[in-house]
Amino acid sequence: MSLVRWTLAALLLVSVHVVAGQIVSNDPAKVDADFAVQGEYTGEIPKDGAKTKLGVQVIALGDAKFHVVVHNGGLPGDGWDKNKKDEIDGATADGVTTFTLPQMKIAIKDGSMSVSDAGGKELGQLKRVIRESPTMGLKPPPGALVLFDGSGLDEWQKGAKMTEDKLLCEGANSVKKFGSGTWHVEMRLPYMPYARGQGRGNSGVYQQSRYETQVLDSFGLAGKNNELGGIYEISDPLLNMAFPPLSWQTYDVDFTAAQYENGKKVKNAHMTVKLNGVVVQQDVEVPRSTRAAPLGEGPEPGPMHLQNHGNPVRYRNIWFVEKK
Repeated sequence: MSLVRWTLAALLLVSVHVVAGQIVSNDPAKVDADFAVQGEYTGEIPKDGAKTKLGVQVIALGDAKFHVVVHNGGLPGDGWDKNKKDEIDGATADGVTTFTLPQMKIAIKDGSMSVSDAGGKELGQLKRVIRESPTMGLKPPPGALVLFDGSGLDEWQKGAKMTEDKLLCEGANSVKKFGSGTWHVEMRLPYMPYARGQGRGNSGVYQQSRYETQVLDSFGLAGKNNELGGIYEISDPLLNMAFPPLSWQTYDVDFTAAQYENGKKVKNAHMTVKLNGVVVQQDVEVPRSTRAAPLGEGPEPGPMHLQNHGNPVRYRNIWFVEKK
């Protein structure tokens, strides 16, 4: 998984869209000052006579307030030892964002994070990074059905919408219906620093319009079934691989449809899910359709459904390979 540093030039603040007093942006060029602080940081600091890697996630909460999550060993999917995380709130004052934990102090200024011990002695610098999924931009293999490549909405039912920059909006249903196969979907979740929980970048990718792989701004959260990477109400992800909002992210789903004999289900659906190139659901049995699914369980194939939950989630590069 590649790591590419963000430059300050990429963080130019052009404008901010405000709805009911809250910032809602689906464009990285239209954000607030907090967006330049939020994100992932990584680097090494001394510990017990050796160097230890840290991965730090900083989540914007609005009004120059933030929540920080510290991972020993590195970021999730990039070295984190999966032991207890350290978390605390902080804020920006006079251009510096600070967090004070029992064992360390963190200060962020101009895209760089300084880590000090409890006494104030600097231990090292961490750099702000942006990660890219290894399956980002993955081209459809021969025989794949391309559902969306920005060229139009022919593969989508009436009501589907495409933005001026040729991205697919949430709230779309495919024309064709599908059984077992492999899906590739790329998505960008909005920046909504004042929103919380299920109100923050919510959508969903429904296999056969029945089984939901959740879409949600889950950056820095615990990693539950109602968060990004989760099979909604069925299975927590093995790891929270959510990137910050306004990063392009990928779902790669190997889906096996439920099997029926004489109208009776004899085998449940199964899914293996990769989020940003990392397996977060390994051959998970899905015993029922999602509670809010447009289509109930049955032997017939079903369309792909991209849920509209009232948040401006964008999609691109969607394709399907049928399982023979």
